[in-house]
Amino acid sequence: MKNTENFNEKLRIVRSSRKTLAMEITKDAEILVRAPYLMPEAEIQRFIADSAEWIEKHLQKVKAENRAASLEGKLTMEEIRALADKALVLIPERVAYYAPKVGVTYGRITIRNQKSRWGSCSAKGNLNFNCLLMLAPPEVMDYVVVHELCHRKEMNHSRAFWAEVEKILPDYRIRRQWLKEEGGRLLRRMTG
Repeated sequence: MKNTENFNEKLRIVRSSRKTLAMEITKDAEILVRAPYLMPEAEIQRFIADSAEWIEKHLQKVKAENRAASLEGKLTMEEIRALADKALVLIPERVAYYAPKVGVTYGRITIRNQKSRWGSCSAKGNLNFNCLLMLAPPEVMDYVVVHELCHRKEMNHSRAFWAEVEKILPDYRIRRQWLKEEGGRLLRRMTG
């Protein structure tokens, strides 16, 4: 087991009604551990210690992404407005194209400048998209559009949901992976 004392100042444990342990490294290089309410502290600490190599690898990756984003610089409000204007034209076109293929209808489309989400779908069928999608490859934007439209059928991330996404985009995993690997760099450019 590796010494995990150097992780302590960056570590946050959140307990909830979940059944398993999970860990993520946030864009602020915080180690977030999600644990069941009744899980013993010793078991959580063992999980952290066993994950020390993974933690270190991902902390370094986040720090490198943060350095790269700071070199690219934050977007100005004018640049964000220009991205939003472009998104207001392109994204509704893509939604209109994919909705019949998915077999769903939708409500209002809103373009936002968010720091953590690429899109969302409300229970009423309203769709929200991040203007930063204009900085991603077109196939990634299409993936987010299809992802949100598939929530009109499945308001979760179950196997049934992913099967719906795969019907439309058989290569969705590649597009999703791009967001996982490169999306953080784009999100860090958001001003404010």
